Amino acid sequence: MTDLRQTELLATVPDRLHIGGHWRPATGGALLAVTDPATGHVIKNIADATPADGLAALAAAHDAAGRWARTAPRERAEILRRAFDLLAGRAEDVALLMTLEMGKPLGQSRGEVTYGGEFLRWFSEEAPRVAGRYGVNPEGTGRMIVSRHAVGPSYLITPWNFPLAMATRKIAPALAAGCTVVIKPAEATPLTTLYLAQILADAGLPAGVLNVVTTSAPGPVSEAIIRDERLRKLSFTGSTAVGRLLLEQAAGRVLRTSMELGGNAPFVVFDDADLDKAVEGALAAKFRNIGQACTAANRFLVHRPVAEEFTERVTRRVAEFRMGPGTQEGVTIGPLIDDAAVTKSATLVRDAVERGARLRVGGEPVAGPGSYFPATVLSDVPPSSDLLREEIFGPVLAVVPFDDEDDAVRLANDTEYGLVSYVYTRDLARGQRMIERLATGMTGLNMGVVSNAAAPFGGWKQSGLGREGGLEGIGEYLETKYTLTPDPFA
Repeated sequence: MTDLRQTELLATVPDRLHIGGHWRPATGGALLAVTDPATGHVIKNIADATPADGLAALAAAHDAAGRWARTAPRERAEILRRAFDLLAGRAEDVALLMTLEMGKPLGQSRGEVTYGGEFLRWFSEEAPRVAGRYGVNPEGTGRMIVSRHAVGPSYLITPWNFPLAMATRKIAPALAAGCTVVIKPAEATPLTTLYLAQILADAGLPAGVLNVVTTSAPGPVSEAIIRDERLRKLSFTGSTAVGRLLLEQAAGRVLRTSMELGGNAPFVVFDDADLDKAVEGALAAKFRNIGQACTAANRFLVHRPVAEEFTERVTRRVAEFRMGPGTQEGVTIGPLIDDAAVTKSATLVRDAVERGARLRVGGEPVAGPGSYFPATVLSDVPPSSDLLREEIFGPVLAVVPFDDEDDAVRLANDTEYGLVSYVYTRDLARGQRMIERLATGMTGLNMGVVSNAAAPFGGWKQSGLGREGGLEGIGEYLETKYTLTPDPFA
């Protein structure tokens, strides 16, 4: 990938806030530097919003809310479909942009363009299908009408790890439902969202319906927006700690909220599993996105009779991984998002080894430039290890043996999180039992990747509230109204 190609692409990305249909500088003209984690170099300076800018964006969304909610569902659908087509036509540019600002290998970025685009297509199809119901009340004295209506101006906060998919997964259902939006992308990866905003404008989205604020001060900007009486919906994807804080702020306004928070996914392998498929699933569940995913498998619970064979197979495959800048073809492991992420992975590995875990491959940070940590495999990880409690968010695969099904369930559910679980077994009855016994909102049975635009994404316990995607996703942006009318035959 040539430097000229990258320079030309970055020049096409808007560098200002998108408010009320206009690209405008931040109040005071402050700038936010976006860096490439593969080199540590600044690749673009963009507008750095203040709380006043956030409120201006909310005002624009509020002003456009009534018109957009009254827009015909088919018109909303066609705008989303045009955006899907435009995104597909610019797929290579969007993939490269994500790799430059986030670091993931280019092949995985291309996969995210496909995945992220599906939310535009899926919710373009759902927009005309928002339905209510009509019927006689049980007493026969009247008629019940149940209708659904746009919640109203919505504030969407997205993380850095999937810059496109996390934006489309929130924007598409909101727009399909008739809601206007203010979106705040993560400080580390704002460029993809700015580019997406231009795509949606090119698709014919009216001014004020989508507003983008990029900022290095997410706390003050978000609090100003959340406290404002014009906001009606908050959707956040990120850490559980930040989610709790936002819920406290939202409580005072009784806002509708959706929270997709942290995970600590168990990956359970029984002794009757197809080990070839289990290994492939493990590599996908752990190392996709360099391990920086809330759905990433965190704890590999392997039946003791096959624990060593599974570990050896995984270790051989991981040892063949190629680490480097995501723009280089053939790279398996790109840089982590920043040096703090490298330090976290190194600290968790060191803690596990000091407690008695066996390091099979990797484990040591790589000298810069760039924020690199190698794909790592640990076996015989003690239960007291921090990496079994914390969300790793890095390329570290930790194997823990178990003795029987009850033991596996106990270990898998021994966490405050409940986002996703993975189970590998040939025994269908056992698989069904595990689906019902594991306390997670999603399960992959003999599958290492579960995300799909047509499926409800979300977790139990401290992993969040609400669902994104699927038939359920648009419901997060709809209010329900019940009306009783007199019996027309009385």
